[in-house]
Amino acid sequence: MNTLGNRLKITSFGESHGNGVGVVIDGFPAGFKVDLEAIQQQLDRRKPGQSAITTQRKETDTFQVQSGVFEQSTTGAPICLFIPNEDQNSKDYDHIKDAFRPSHADFTYQGKYGHRDYRGGGRSSARVTAGWVAAGAIAQQWLLQKGIEILAFVDQVGELKCTEMDETLLNLASIDSNPVRCPNEAMAAEMEELIREIRKSGDTVGGAVQARIVGVPVGLGEPLFGKLHAALGMAMLSINAVKGFEYGGGFDMASARGSMVNDHFEDVDGHIQTKTNFSGGIQGGISNGMPITFRVAFKPVATLMQPQDSINELGESVTIAPKGRHDPCVVPRAVPIVEALAALVMMDYYLLSGI
Repeated sequence: MNTLGNRLKITSFGESHGNGVGVVIDGFPAGFKVDLEAIQQQLDRRKPGQSAITTQRKETDTFQVQSGVFEQSTTGAPICLFIPNEDQNSKDYDHIKDAFRPSHADFTYQGKYGHRDYRGGGRSSARVTAGWVAAGAIAQQWLLQKGIEILAFVDQVGELKCTEMDETLLNLASIDSNPVRCPNEAMAAEMEELIREIRKSGDTVGGAVQARIVGVPVGLGEPLFGKLHAALGMAMLSINAVKGFEYGGGFDMASARGSMVNDHFEDVDGHIQTKTNFSGGIQGGISNGMPITFRVAFKPVATLMQPQDSINELGESVTIAPKGRHDPCVVPRAVPIVEALAALVMMDYYLLSGI
């Protein structure tokens, strides 16, 4: 399945070392004026080679609008966005043509399809998320006109975790003020140092991205199998290296008492809201008007800059040599991906609601 959405659909295409990657957006309303520079800004936040703690693959990620936008406004036709690949070193992957890298999709793709593009992981590479970010950037612009804003940031790298966050720091300027994309300046410095140390050792480290969606009206989400948090979770779990999704109080709720985490209502100047937000802005699968909050957990990158034992297609023991260019930690570059997919889900559910 390469398509996400109901009323608003995106279809992803491309491979890591092919001609390029991209996305087709279907169902986007006509007459919306698109800020093309804002799309490029989001792509720049995701692109490789942006700092010393990311992969050094050099891609400008300059996108091309192939269809669906005329004189900078959407026409109602499918929007096709294409991002050329410019810096492929496919020879770096010749050594895994017939071998399976530990914890990668090599083995499962081979088992499912019987044939795979082994160059940089092919279709299973996080390179394909560039198209998602481009599509999500347009959805973010549309949502802003409805008063809905999405913000994501890194709140954990390895064992380093932000337990408290100064709410005044939560804006894009502070998040992008450091290469880790953590708005806590002191913690960001520790996280960056940890990633540098991990990189020098040839290892990798995981982390987590926290997201907040504000300005959401009451009523987005469908009952039972179309719950809003389920759609957000499905989208987030589609991101490469994601191992967990929680919203609101998340897994901490499992050890709590109902008396501790029930969100009681209050009337503030004729506006009904909850006093607390353990529900994460969603109750019964439907938005309740409070900020939607969730966290996404990322595993350490599977490719290590050190030898790893594995097997080949014949079941023979092999040693996977450290080659290629890879992130020691994916979470800083994952921030705009999380924002993009959240925007696509929220816009889709806004259109479904008929509001």
